[in-house]
Amino acid sequence: MNKFVFRLLVFLMSVSLLGIILVQVYWFNTSLEKSEEQFTFHVKQVLENVVEKIERQEKYNFLNRYNFLRDSTGKRPKREDFLEYKYVQRNPKTNQTIIYSNSITMEDYDIQRSFFDKDDDSTKVKNYTTKRKTAVFNGKPLDDGGIQTQIKPDITIEREGTIDILQDAQFDAVYKDIAIQNPIQERVSAENLSKLLKAELKGYGINTPFEFNIYSNGLATKVKSEHFNYDKYSTYTTPIFIDNDGNNRYNLLLNFPQKKKFLFAEILAITLLSIIFTLVIIIAYANALHQLMKQRQISEIKTDFINNMTHEFKTPIATINLALDAIRNPKVIDDKEKVFRYLQMIRDENKRMHAQVENVLRISKLEKKELDISKEPHDVHEIIEDAIEHVNLIVEDRNGKISSDLEATRSTVLLNDVHFTNVIVNILDNAIKYSNEEPVIEISTENIKDFILIKVKDNGIGMSKTAQKRIFEKFYREHTGDVHNVKGHGLGLAYVKRIVDDHNSQIFVESEKGKGSTFIIKVPLIN
Repeated sequence: MNKFVFRLLVFLMSVSLLGIILVQVYWFNTSLEKSEEQFTFHVKQVLENVVEKIERQEKYNFLNRYNFLRDSTGKRPKREDFLEYKYVQRNPKTNQTIIYSNSITMEDYDIQRSFFDKDDDSTKVKNYTTKRKTAVFNGKPLDDGGIQTQIKPDITIEREGTIDILQDAQFDAVYKDIAIQNPIQERVSAENLSKLLKAELKGYGINTPFEFNIYSNGLATKVKSEHFNYDKYSTYTTPIFIDNDGNNRYNLLLNFPQKKKFLFAEILAITLLSIIFTLVIIIAYANALHQLMKQRQISEIKTDFINNMTHEFKTPIATINLALDAIRNPKVIDDKEKVFRYLQMIRDENKRMHAQVENVLRISKLEKKELDISKEPHDVHEIIEDAIEHVNLIVEDRNGKISSDLEATRSTVLLNDVHFTNVIVNILDNAIKYSNEEPVIEISTENIKDFILIKVKDNGIGMSKTAQKRIFEKFYREHTGDVHNVKGHGLGLAYVKRIVDDHNSQIFVESEKGKGSTFIIKVPLIN
């Protein structure tokens, strides 16, 4: 996969994931807004219903008192007809005449407004009744529209009853004028208001704590709940006890302290599912992206490894071929000294290739835990001196220098001498290979509590911060493109890390580009 396709794929995946998250956020906000709209609608319905019930209760209280006083007087009401209506209809084909009459009668029980414990005045409470009569005359036409009383109708239908509309209109006007003079706490109690609100809210599925208060001209009254606190976002209001002129002196305020919590709870289940699924998508995306990047890195490392291994084997194979060609030369084959020298070259190069293969196999065995590493008490200083002997000739060949400052007073640790020697040799070999000038290497030891620190400092090319984090990964080498001036295949330090970990030890690196590196190994001492 080339860089352009890889970047395009990552870009499209990122945009898709961002789009999914934005859609989820939009859906959540929309759901919350709809939930709040529905909540507001239900609360307004609750307030309207409660106000209607309170006003109806007050009206019924007045009406019950009026009916009780009216029935208890024992007087017959004074009747007065103050409106009469007649309608005459004649059918010429059948000679049938229908006369309809309707009279409204006012009944005065002489119950004045004093029954409401108020000062008497000229306005009295009255009842209204209606008397309806339908007379049907068959035969010849009636004179004067059938109003002549001496003619008896063939069919007579009479009905009588109260006029609820007039009676209610009059009673509403009277009781509102009287009730408005009473203080609010006499018109409605906090206990009754709380009970009505609770029942209505429950009916609409609003199961959240609420507080209420009745305000009079913008000021709080005593008809309120214990913990009412006005909040613009969570308080709803509606007029109550509107007078005959359409004015409202009082307003009922309803507050929900836990409104946000209730609204969130309404969409909590589906929101949690949405968040979980989104997190799954994010984790899957992150993992897929990580795998893509890892595969890309592995591909680069693999290419680097193949190139380096090719160069590693190319030189010894070429040397072996040249030595064999020289031996076949008739002038050389008779010269035993030259033959032995060429054979020794072949042997050395063969050992070199064998060592490369052994490194690969050793790492593989370490990963599969098939490498047997037995440990015994050893002096670290002896291991270090032995490792220096292994690379001393190479350092001298490059006009370099290795100095040691072994100041640790306690140096006995539990280790495998062969593998731990290889650890020090690998670090020293790296210090030599990555030094552009004559290598100058310093090895020192010191004791810190129950540990011994081994420090290997060089004057090499150093490494970047990224390389320091990955230097112990298998096959990793700091990318140099097609330049292979430093031989190796990225297995040495991976082997070092595995062996150090197996010895319950730690290894660190401190480096700066162009200023060399310092490898530090922290090994536990034997108590």
